[in-house]
Amino acid sequence: MEETISLKEIFEVIKKRFLLILLLVVGAAAISAIISIFILTPTYESSAQFIVSQETNEENSNIELNDIRSNVEIINTYNDVIESNRILNQVIDELNLTISPGVLADKVSLSSSENSQVVTLTVTDYDPQVATDIANSTVNIFQEELPGLMNVNNVNVLTEAEVGENPSPVSPNTMLNIAIAIVLGGMIGVGLAFLLEYLDNTIKTEQDVENKLGLPILGAVSHMEEKDVLMGQMANQNRQQKGGAAHAQRKKTAQ
Repeated sequence: MEETISLKEIFEVIKKRFLLILLLVVGAAAISAIISIFILTPTYESSAQFIVSQETNEENSNIELNDIRSNVEIINTYNDVIESNRILNQVIDELNLTISPGVLADKVSLSSSENSQVVTLTVTDYDPQVATDIANSTVNIFQEELPGLMNVNNVNVLTEAEVGENPSPVSPNTMLNIAIAIVLGGMIGVGLAFLLEYLDNTIKTEQDVENKLGLPILGAVSHMEEKDVLMGQMANQNRQQKGGAAHAQRKKTAQ
């Protein structure tokens, strides 16, 4: 027989385990905040832009669409050149960095919009000033080395990287991490609540008895706590004392 569960039963389970769910949500948020603020090292980004232009010696000449497409296609080649050891080793030597070209390549990323001749070089580092120096040095060295590598000179710096007055880290995003932790904590809490409810096979209601035994309920004994028993005994003793006193009074009156 297929079992079904109603919305009322779902809310009852959540209500019953609400404290557990709340503790998991608060705990996950607190752990995420501690890790994001005190453990993870903030990283910063700095970007420089250069443009791949079309060389021409003719005055008042127009750049044809095919020329622009050719420049956009060659941007991919330029990206590979920038990330090559020949360029990165010179950047390391110029800035006296203590990292390998492979590590530096992981810090550098390039991107360009579709059908755009502008390339953005972004550098990520724990120090915003170092990120800015790497970005500017990489673009400048690439611009100097390109004529010797490809016999072209069609790269111009569009925007140099700069350090703002109050640079903000790009990671970790504390608020986003906390929000994700709250969602995950809630999901885990709800899942754990239903798991505990599923594993709980104790009998709690008359309906559970009927379902387990397949027999009708003839009667039920109310649950009594120890304080209720003590109060009942005290009430019984009071009635006995009052009854004894009344009997003694009647006997005295009869005499």
